[in-house]
Amino acid sequence: MTKRMRLDKMLANMGCGTRSEIKTAVRQGKVTVGGFTVQDSGLQIDPEADEVEFDGQKVRFREVVYLLMNKPQGVVSATEDTRERTVLDLLKPEDRVLQPFPAGRLDKDTVGLLLLTNDGRMAHELLSPRKHVDKTYEALVSGTVDEADRQAFAAGVTLDDGYVTMPAELTVLRTDAHFDAGTEPVSEISLTIREGKFHQVKRMFEAVGKKVLFLKRVAMGPLKLDERLAPGSYRELSAEELEALKSLKSHRGRGR
Repeated sequence: MTKRMRLDKMLANMGCGTRSEIKTAVRQGKVTVGGFTVQDSGLQIDPEADEVEFDGQKVRFREVVYLLMNKPQGVVSATEDTRERTVLDLLKPEDRVLQPFPAGRLDKDTVGLLLLTNDGRMAHELLSPRKHVDKTYEALVSGTVDEADRQAFAAGVTLDDGYVTMPAELTVLRTDAHFDAGTEPVSEISLTIREGKFHQVKRMFEAVGKKVLFLKRVAMGPLKLDERLAPGSYRELSAEELEALKSLKSHRGRGR
C-alpha cells in the first residue's frame, strides 16, 4: 500500500520551514509537484514517488538518514552540549532535521570515522557488547611499541579499573615517527578492538606504560573512513555501505 502524506507535512519534515511558512510559499507559487505548481498545501502526495520542488530546489524525502563523517578534533560526539561544539553543529539544516545521533562516540580529541543516524536499531547492532563489532584505529604512541606489547594486547590487558580486555590485534606500522618535533621515539600503530570501553585505546596503552598522542578511527564494522572527506565533512552512505551495515543484523559477532 502506497504511503501518502500531506505536502506541508512532508516539506516540514524535510526542513523546508514551518507549516505556516510552507503554506505561504505555496500561495506564492514556490512549490511544485510533478512539475506543476500547486495551490493546496494540504495536498496528499506519495513522498517517495512524487517529485517535489520547493523554491526551485528538489526535495528528497527521507525517514532515516545514515551519514559518514570524518570527525575533526575539538568537537564532541553528542547531540547537544552547553559548552562545547558538537558534531551535529557540523551538519546542514536539512540533515539535522531528522535528528541523527552519533553511533559510537569518539573523544573530543579523537578524529576519524563517525556514523550519525536516526536508526536506533542499526546503532544497537554496531554498539551492542554482544556483537563484538571490529573497530580499527590508527594512532601515534609515545615510545617504542614492540613485540611484547603486541603479545600483551593479543592476550588482553588489564585496565586501571581491573577490567581485562578482549584480545586485540596490534600492528606496528613504523617507529620514530615525528610528533611535535619531540625527542622521544614515537610509534605509528594500527589497533583493532572489539569492545567500546570508555577511553579504551588510551587506557590499553597506559596499561603497558605508553601514551597515545594522536588517535584516529579508520573503520567500524564494514564501514571504512573515506579519506577523501576533509575533517568535519560528511556524506551519506553509499548503497553498498548501507547494505553491508544492514547485514550486521543477521550475524551475531563472535570474538576471535
